[in-house]
Amino acid sequence: MNKIILLFTSTLCMASTVFAGKTFEYKINEQSYEGYYTAPAPGAPLIILLHDWNGLTDYEIKRADMLSELGYAVFAADLFGKGIRPTEVKDKREHTGELYQNRKKLRSLLEGALMAGAFNGADTENVVVMGYCFGGAAALEYARAGFNAKGIATFHGGLGTPEGQNYEETKAKLIIFHGSADSHITLDDLAGLGKELESAKIAHELVSYGGAPHSFTVFDTDAYHQQADQLSWSRFLAFLQETLPAPKN
Repeated sequence: MNKIILLFTSTLCMASTVFAGKTFEYKINEQSYEGYYTAPAPGAPLIILLHDWNGLTDYEIKRADMLSELGYAVFAADLFGKGIRPTEVKDKREHTGELYQNRKKLRSLLEGALMAGAFNGADTENVVVMGYCFGGAAALEYARAGFNAKGIATFHGGLGTPEGQNYEETKAKLIIFHGSADSHITLDDLAGLGKELESAKIAHELVSYGGAPHSFTVFDTDAYHQQADQLSWSRFLAFLQETLPAPKN
């Protein structure tokens, strides 16, 4: 496991503070990042939310707020660095490519996300990790690393396993939401992951939606597929209740 130096800026509130949805700067191995944390109450079970290749944007913040309203603490992590929110495809490929090539750094960032949740007072013994697109691939990296989690969920995420990795250390149940019309990540890729998980005897669920393209959950885009988004979100909320029940009000 990588050694992590996780430093929070002096502008942060103490761990006992309940955030009503705030961004904050933190450091991992001397690099600055800016995440988003929201929680309904101290000690709420934690969801770590991992962004797509656009970096942490209003989309992830909206999803975090939706989950916080249901009783969860949510840490939307920053995997690229403070102020790095690429808009050009070549820049998006550069930043995701760096982490695909440097899995040690990616795992450090994922460990840092868990520590950030602990710093803010979330219950890090009860964790679900979720990710969109690139964030889905990162969520599977979290699973393969064997980090603490009750569940792992991906939405139209990358599904490949890097050479030399496997799911032998995975502790969580996985649920994978995929669009059958995804031209970037195919049904063959989905089936391949299913075979790996079955071979490793990892509890999992693979859900595919007909007609749904890549990025089918992203509001206000050409790729948005309302039915697939609503169905996957509904199943995800049920998955949370199965693996990480939120406290009742």
